[in-house]
Amino acid sequence: MTSREPNPRPLRQRLLWFATLWLGGVGTVALISFGLRLWIAPK
Repeated sequence: MTSREPNPRPLRQRLLWFATLWLGGVGTVALISFGLRLWIAPK
């Protein structure tokens, strides 16, 4: 059996975590793609 938390985190805190992780992921992909673009096609 799995035990659930007696008091789940509030929706606002969960959404804030989701937004933080999502922006972190998008930002990381953007930085990597920008770096690859500069490396592959320097002008």
